[in-house]
Amino acid sequence: MTQPALLSWSHLNLTQDADRAELAAHFRATGVRDVECLFADVTGYPRGKLMPAASFAAGGELRICQAIPMQCVTGEYSYDKVFPDSDPDVRLVPDLATLRRAPWASVPRYLAVHDCVELDGSLCEFAPRSVLRNVVARYQAMGLTPVVAPEIEFYLTAAMTDPAQPLTAPVGRGGRPEVGQSAFSLNALNELAPFWDAFHGAIDALGIRADTWLHEVGPCQYEINLLHGDPVAVADQAFLFKTAAREIALQHGLNAVFMAKPLAGEAGSSMHLHQSVVDANGHNIFSLPDGSESEAFLHYIGGLQAFTPDLTLIYAPTVNSYRRYVTGSQAPINVEWGRDNRTAGLRVPVSAPVARRVENRLAGADANPYLAIAATLAAGLEGLQTRRMPGEPVLDNGYELPRGLPRTFSTAHEQMAQSAHASRLLGERFVRAYLAVKELEHDSFLHEISAWERRFLLPQV
Repeated sequence: MTQPALLSWSHLNLTQDADRAELAAHFRATGVRDVECLFADVTGYPRGKLMPAASFAAGGELRICQAIPMQCVTGEYSYDKVFPDSDPDVRLVPDLATLRRAPWASVPRYLAVHDCVELDGSLCEFAPRSVLRNVVARYQAMGLTPVVAPEIEFYLTAAMTDPAQPLTAPVGRGGRPEVGQSAFSLNALNELAPFWDAFHGAIDALGIRADTWLHEVGPCQYEINLLHGDPVAVADQAFLFKTAAREIALQHGLNAVFMAKPLAGEAGSSMHLHQSVVDANGHNIFSLPDGSESEAFLHYIGGLQAFTPDLTLIYAPTVNSYRRYVTGSQAPINVEWGRDNRTAGLRVPVSAPVARRVENRLAGADANPYLAIAATLAAGLEGLQTRRMPGEPVLDNGYELPRGLPRTFSTAHEQMAQSAHASRLLGERFVRAYLAVKELEHDSFLHEISAWERRFLLPQV
């Protein structure tokens, strides 16, 4: 889709009086009152502070507790010793390239994605954006630049007033909820046209570079593909995409749902990650000058195959995530690879040599985009550095091959905890903190009594 011209503040240095004055004047002229100073926590949920626009323009310092990036989805905090008892501060430092008007605000307001920075100037190891930036830096040290493009699926559902009840499809313009499967239907896509019009405007305002929009298999399930680009910038866009979808959906009496498996018996929602690597000259290292596949291409796939299983908890971060990995569902059960084969966890699409890439199909829509991108890039880089070769490509049905991924949350947690590679790939303190948070969330889940238990156990045991 065509992107409008956007104000860009990436040139500003808020330590310079002239630049501060320029930004302050713009805020005054447009009536901007506040700036949402936000970042993605471990779940990918937006957290931060609302700052007066004048203070933001003046370059005022903003701090937050170091533990906030690792807040559990339940709102709890882990007391693992990796987290200091003193609960120190970190500074929130804006990435001015992300400064945009918040399209969901009822009064003029801007937002900016922030880095969490320790008081000594280093990146906070617990912040997901830091993890991704550190992985990208390892590529840059080798003169390489990774390129990523996500495909994000989600459901739109009716408003949920009782969490004990299943989610339901909303009533569309035809006066009834959608039923059955209607993949790639334009009529079904248009059923909720007021939402899509508003959402389209929102992501344009945020500078999110979207490509195609489509109706997926499930009732009121959709997929939007983001254009390829710098991993950190693309992760920022994916983070803001999910934030905007939720905000605009609520304004229309809907829920935008990014759970991996929100509806029993229906298709799960994924976040497929297309990835390639270019050298200092901008050449795709996955292709040789004659257009054939390079050894680097095979080594990258070898790294994904070797190290991805240990990182499954990043791609599938909740108990719900593992309901998506179902045989025959186009969701993977292993890390086999194949050319244009959607039964494999790693798919190589048909493309021109310049666009040769790998599609990692493991991540669910519930995965944190910063962490999922960091995990796949780290595994691929390890393959490049160790010249690891992949197995033979799958020619037929990948579901007929053995399951190569953890089947449950507990198994994935244990595999990551025992991994000899996870800490090296993503950072020792981050991995320990991540495991502690996920264990706490799982403990909370185990205290719930489910509808299945009431349905079958109450009358029979």
